[in-house]
Amino acid sequence: MRVLLVYPLFPQSFWSFEKTLDLVGYKAQLPPLGMATVAAILPQTWEFKLVDRNVRQISEAEWEWAELVILSAMIVQRADFVAQVQAAKQRGKLVAVGGPYPTALPKEAEAAGADFLILDEGEITLPLFVEAIARGDRSGIIRSGGEKPDVTNTPIPRFDLLELNAYAEMSVQFSRGCPFQCEFCDIIVLYGRKPRTKSPAQLLAELQCLYDLGWRRSIFMVDDNFIGNKRNVKLLLKELKPWLEARGYPFSFATEASVDLAQDPELMEMMVDCNFGAVFLGVETPDADSLALTKKFQNNRDPLSESVLAIAKAGLRVMAGFIIGFDGEKTGAGDRIVEFVEQTTVPTALFSMLQALPDTALWHRLAKEGRLLAGNSDINQSSLINFVPTRPLEDIAREYVHAFWTLYDPIVFLNRTYRHFLILGQAERNRQRTSSGSAGSPAVSWVIVWALLIVCWRQGVVRKTRWQFWPNLFSLLRRYPAVVPNYLSVCAQAEHFLEFRSIVRDQIEAQLAEFLLTQPPQLVTQPVPVEPMAESA
Repeated sequence: MRVLLVYPLFPQSFWSFEKTLDLVGYKAQLPPLGMATVAAILPQTWEFKLVDRNVRQISEAEWEWAELVILSAMIVQRADFVAQVQAAKQRGKLVAVGGPYPTALPKEAEAAGADFLILDEGEITLPLFVEAIARGDRSGIIRSGGEKPDVTNTPIPRFDLLELNAYAEMSVQFSRGCPFQCEFCDIIVLYGRKPRTKSPAQLLAELQCLYDLGWRRSIFMVDDNFIGNKRNVKLLLKELKPWLEARGYPFSFATEASVDLAQDPELMEMMVDCNFGAVFLGVETPDADSLALTKKFQNNRDPLSESVLAIAKAGLRVMAGFIIGFDGEKTGAGDRIVEFVEQTTVPTALFSMLQALPDTALWHRLAKEGRLLAGNSDINQSSLINFVPTRPLEDIAREYVHAFWTLYDPIVFLNRTYRHFLILGQAERNRQRTSSGSAGSPAVSWVIVWALLIVCWRQGVVRKTRWQFWPNLFSLLRRYPAVVPNYLSVCAQAEHFLEFRSIVRDQIEAQLAEFLLTQPPQLVTQPVPVEPMAESA
């Protein structure tokens, strides 16, 4: 069987970083790890080609070669997903689809024209699909029946199918699932609340595969909550450190974690010792009532700002996610988020309007209350809220646009990044004083040097940031020179955000204007009463 694996285009988004990637000659931030894993689970007697459309187009020769086309997509990729399903069907190909989007919205995926829907987790459903193909089936819907696979049996992804030089970072996965119950989160719907982890030996084998393929850059641990099972994470890190030491620390790492990471200094130290340099936190909002209402109780157990700063002081650069539009939210939520981000110095603050994603607890509650709005839901930052909120939608949208614009004002972003790296620099100095050695880092290429020179030219000469850029840079060079390369790499993100904040403003304002013209006034201005929720035992 000749299989063409197709990964659809992402729209421009917070994480797409087109302008920043252009500086260093990469096509995309991360590869489609799920597609590489699918190729590893399917029979290895089959032939595979993988095309990530975020990297390049599919050639006619590849279309002609394929007997079977498999696509995987997230909801935000739906437009190109549909286009590629239709392109395959127009060429007479058998088409199978899977991943988060088809699993969440199978009727939409089926309507696009796919022959097979391979839903849920592939370790269970892909072998069933192979059996269906062997029987001669030409269509079908394959589900796991609620069963969750043991990921210790997941094979090493087919990293060899990826065009490695096209990506800024590589992806690996250690765990699936999250123990928390956040109402708006679809991760616990897709993967459950009991985190399942690979074995340390299994993960190290994946890293060895990447090492053997010549990868020497950053790796993003794509777990939705890397520390969901802290015991197993510590077992991994205990074995990862000597593996890295023996190879001269060929990789740096970043990941996602819950804010309760701040409660475990030992874990943070182990992560830093294993060359983890950054962590994404789901902060969501500094409003304690909104956190309680959406059942994100873990963010209310300690002062939230202190937790974020504690993680930075441990030596982990903090990225964080924020959301506006929770039920019961009081006026000024956008300004409070800006104030929190400035207080905690988080350089990269993902900010979105709340979306009710399919099959989440939020989705079901709003459907029961008759508050879901017609139209698509996704998690792009240029998407208007998709339900009737408890305060006027126009107020939420305007607060959101103003806050996003403020967060990514070039000078505000530059100074916030500088203050964050002062914290990281002090953490690095403290670590060097107490450690017998320090982690190495991959060699810096001339491409990176050239990119940093462009950043220095644009932000230090051409733009209004020039009066702050050089004092900040020289201050870090004098005090904490070890963090300067990473500092400049984060400064380079401004090349993306300068453009993207205009996209957010223009698209949200356009959607809001259309909404105000087409919706009955009561959907826009009438508040919805909200009862507080108590934390469950």
